[in-house]
Amino acid sequence: MNHRFGFWCIGCAMTLFGAVSARAGSPAPVSGLTAVGHDSRIDLRWIGSESKNVVGYRVYRAEEASGPFKQITPDKYQPSVYSDFLGANKLWYYYRVTAVDEDNGQSRLSETVLARSRAMTDLQLLTSVQEATFRYFWDWGHPVSGLAREKYPARNDIVTTGATGFGLMAIVVGSERGFVSRAAAGWRVRKILTFLEEKAQRYHGAWPHWLNGTTGKTVRFSKYDDGGDLVETSFLMQGVLTVRQYFNRGDSVETDIRKRATRLWRGVEWDWYLRRPDKKALLWHWSPKYAFKKNLQIGGAFNECMVTYLLAIASPTHPIPAECYYTGWASNSARYVNGKQYFGYTQAVGRPMGGPLFFTHYSYLGFDPRDKQDKYCNYFINNRNITLIHRAYCIANPLKHKGYGPNVWGLTASVGPFGYKAHAPGRNDTGTIAPTACISSIPYTPKECLAAMKHLYHTYGERLWGPFGFRDAFNPGRDWFTKTYLAIDQGPIVVMIENYRSGLLWKVFMSSPEIAPALKAIGWKSTVKENRASKPK
Repeated sequence: MNHRFGFWCIGCAMTLFGAVSARAGSPAPVSGLTAVGHDSRIDLRWIGSESKNVVGYRVYRAEEASGPFKQITPDKYQPSVYSDFLGANKLWYYYRVTAVDEDNGQSRLSETVLARSRAMTDLQLLTSVQEATFRYFWDWGHPVSGLAREKYPARNDIVTTGATGFGLMAIVVGSERGFVSRAAAGWRVRKILTFLEEKAQRYHGAWPHWLNGTTGKTVRFSKYDDGGDLVETSFLMQGVLTVRQYFNRGDSVETDIRKRATRLWRGVEWDWYLRRPDKKALLWHWSPKYAFKKNLQIGGAFNECMVTYLLAIASPTHPIPAECYYTGWASNSARYVNGKQYFGYTQAVGRPMGGPLFFTHYSYLGFDPRDKQDKYCNYFINNRNITLIHRAYCIANPLKHKGYGPNVWGLTASVGPFGYKAHAPGRNDTGTIAPTACISSIPYTPKECLAAMKHLYHTYGERLWGPFGFRDAFNPGRDWFTKTYLAIDQGPIVVMIENYRSGLLWKVFMSSPEIAPALKAIGWKSTVKENRASKPK
């Protein structure tokens, strides 16, 4: 194929190619179409239609500017981004896109764009994975509120508060890496904070797990979970404090971000969720209809909730006593402390073999576990050892699942062929691997995680990759690959890759002036800086 006059041919193609036509009253044509080559794939983005009758798009591809163009997406493909995984490099392709309405009518074809897939270095591929995953929060963010939608694909208004906190941190990465401008990132963050402050329902300052992204009304998560969710709120506030610290310039948008973030932070009534002042453990939920009927205590065993206690103790307006860290979070030492070896790695705290790997991610997206410890351990080292235990477990593969090995590992909460489960070594191992598990562990074990990411990318290709990067999970023994993305699993990929590369989110979140005094009050101690992984830019 001769591309010397490729762009001249692009202009000619508008008259040479007429296989797709628009009827009267059809949607407006797609605009802003771009194509960018990545390793083994070409990514397309365009400006999404704001017309209510547009329900999706069709993407067409051709080897020549004059066609023939073949449709490569379903008829009503939802997002305004598409990743064409080709499985090889140095491949040139032309693309055009149409908008589709409810009656399956389509717009005129967009302008034609051209791109070539290209080989990438490891650092370039990391950036590429971050950018693709970032698009979940940017391009698939709810159009009204900007909050993170619970999943893709979906045709509802459900947004999730905890993953929105992760998404706010992902937007900081997007700004810093140049995926979007700092100004655009600021506008989006202000939109999210404004919705959280002015429209979203709250319960003694805490947000529910799910909201309607248009109205801000609570969407019930389970029978007694129709009010405040303190753990999801803590994940959200981890992101809110991060953007407050990052957007530190004096223009009106960034000033408003800081003011709104501070008001949101100061409005969370952490102490209310102790149930009574004499109680020392936080409760997860409160409902105006059922009060504390769900009665689920946060803590007692190592899990994803450490940051909930850290923020509750750090609150400038509604703090809980610092001793709640040990009387609530780490209250059951028999369950909290481990001290055993698995596959040659010592695990200081946590259930046998660590439990699902998200335990080592969610609280540590902003909270930097390096160079410090409580009375039990240094959590960077503990999380690193749990990661290595997971990998060693999958190599040993005691349940003989097909596909497991040194580059196919990582068990965590995800969708699977048997539904959504908290996959973990042992009896909760169904043979389902989630890319977020190994990739989000990259600050702890960079070499092993990068090797796994590259293997998953190049081996499973288009079956595991889509518009927002790696899909949620796959089960090689059952030849099962989901089409689903979950917001709560996408966020840690962007954030933890960045923490490995630059420590950005750790630096920004830890700059919050409320955090250091809270750690001191609990009794955290500094340790020798011997556990820092190298972080290439």
